[in-house]
Amino acid sequence: MDVMPLHPTYPDIALRLALTLLAGGLIGFNREVRGEKAGLRTTMLVALAAAVAMIQANLLLPVAGKTDASFSVMDVMRLPLGILSGMGFIGAGAILRRGELVIGITTAATLWTVTVIGLCFGGGQYGLGLEATVLALVIIWLLKALDRNFAHVQRATLEMEGAPGLDLRALAEEAFVGFRLRPMDMRFDENGVAARFEAKWNDRHREQTPMAAMAALRARDGVRLVAWRALSKRG
Repeated sequence: MDVMPLHPTYPDIALRLALTLLAGGLIGFNREVRGEKAGLRTTMLVALAAAVAMIQANLLLPVAGKTDASFSVMDVMRLPLGILSGMGFIGAGAILRRGELVIGITTAATLWTVTVIGLCFGGGQYGLGLEATVLALVIIWLLKALDRNFAHVQRATLEMEGAPGLDLRALAEEAFVGFRLRPMDMRFDENGVAARFEAKWNDRHREQTPMAAMAALRARDGVRLVAWRALSKRG
């Protein structure tokens, strides 16, 4: 089992940094080619920062923690712990919430994983770092490919407005064939009618796309407004 040496050599430090950049580059390349946030440079920089902090902690291990004349103790492990805490803030900043739609969770998890991998390599745990890199690549490459073949339940809200007396629910159900529509809000007054529905559908088993259904609704007489807002997002 790899252990963190008390006196790392410069070739050992160079190997740690090289493996860190390689791992961060492999993981970041996947996100770069897919146009995702936190691409190649971001993942490599995050991994490098974590590795350098861990190497710095390793180099400071031989330093005497407390002498007879000192009043404090140097806790070198606060360096990697500080990196993990800071990574939590960066990961939180990568997550966006727009109403009920939450995106960026995979980005935050990727950055967190790259940070831990950098700490492994920075501490000289080559075996653990390599195993973590391989598993991360399997998750973001292989499982992503498998995920495309799975059916997913998607959610959205459909808002409609129309002329007085118009049956918006009947029109929506006629247009959105294969979708499950649940009324959330219905309003009637002398100026017209308005309705809001929650829509659910299987993204691999539907007769038409939401865009085609909305186009059909907008073409109906008396329909004044058709708005669609996604509540779920794959990936």
